[in-house]
Amino acid sequence: MKMFLTRIGFGSRCVVTGDVTQIDVPGGRSGLVGLEPVLGAVEDIAFVHMTRRDVVRHKIVADIVDAYEVAEGRAGSTQ
Repeated sequence: MKMFLTRIGFGSRCVVTGDVTQIDVPGGRSGLVGLEPVLGAVEDIAFVHMTRRDVVRHKIVADIVDAYEVAEGRAGSTQ
């Protein structure tokens, strides 16, 4: 993540999307985990946290998100 973010050029805009609940790489490593505490105070950087209410696809997708949250003990979570 650091290598990517430190190569943003003048006049550029960048949007990084991801879900820290969907880390499936060996060892559970993710460039997103811990990023907000490091960069949260940097001017012109913003973090947006979405919830299941932001799922605007087919109802089955919202039902799948709900099922995973229940299975993982995060029912009603805002992450």
